[in-house]
Formats: sequence, C-alpha cells, structure tokens
Amino acid sequence: MEQLNAVQRVLSAALFAAEKHATQRRKGAAAEPYVNHLIEVAELVSAANPEPDTDLVIAALLHDTIEDAGVTEEELRERFGTDVAHLVVEVTDDKLLPKEERKRLQIANAPNKSARAQVIKLADKISNLRAILSSPPVDWTERRKAEYFDWAQQVVEGLATPNPALKTEFDRLVASQTRSATEPRQ
Repeated sequence: MEQLNAVQRVLSAALFAAEKHATQRRKGAAAEPYVNHLIEVAELVSAANPEPDTDLVIAALLHDTIEDAGVTEEELRERFGTDVAHLVVEVTDDKLLPKEERKRLQIANAPNKSARAQVIKLADKISNLRAILSSPPVDWTERRKAEYFDWAQQVVEGLATPNPALKTEFDRLVASQTRSATEPRQ
C-alpha cells in the first residue's frame, strides 16, 4: 500500500467503491445509485466521531464490497490495509446463508462487534431507515416497512456501545416511522 495522505486514501476508497458498485441501484422507488448509500454511511461515521479516524471512514465506504461486489478480504488488505479489511469483514454478512439466518445473526452478533464496527453498523442502519422513509421499495407494504424497522431496532439494541450521536439519530428515525404508521390516513 503506497503512502497517501488521509484525503487521498478516502477518495481512493470512494472511487474503488463507486467502481465496484457501479451497476447497483438502491431498492427504493427512486432507484438511486448504490454509491449514494456508501457515501452517506461514510459521512455519518465521519460526523459521529470527535477524532478523525480515516480507516473507519474508508471501511464505511467499503462496508458492502465483500458482501455485494465480490471483493476479497485480501484485496482490501492489499489496497487499504489490515485495519480497514478487518473492519469490513466484521460488518459483512455471509451471503451463502439464507436471508433470515443472516438477519438472525446480525441480532445475535451485535453485542460482539468492536466499538468501531458498531459505528459502521449503526450508520448503515440509519441510512437504510432514511431510504425506507424517503423512497421505499415500491412493493413494500406498511407492514414490511415496520418489520424492517423492528428488525433494525433489535440489531441496534444489541450493540454494546452504540455511538451516542448516531443512536440519537436512529431513535429519531424509529420514532418518525412509528408516528407515520399510526397517523390516520387522510
């Protein structure tokens, strides 16, 4: 890994993530480019930490590359270092498992995540909740949205040391969804 400054390293990771996820879109009705999600997660991570943590921001940008883009841990280690690779692996689901088992494992494993991996996990959930609120998948019913929020809340409640700023934003989104689900239709 060549010596780059922090800004160059973050931008290199953003470019890598954009290239690896170039054909992916978000599931919502607006079908935004998937890279928007990665940038949002990285921005949330960056804003939530009082001290700069370049590797954590890079891992946030790359958090879905193994799971969704076929990148290997070794490739991440070679390009971005061991710390980044370990963080990405720590937040990666095993796509060989059925979806329900992956969801169950996210809940079960939440308490065992490192504090830094918990920051990425929480930022990822915030980004997903925001997307569901602003542009849900067209085929999702109110019940399906509520089920996702409930599951995400179980994952976040399991985190041993959630970042306080991110937890506040997560709780605000959950409350927002709860209010909108209980408001009478006009």
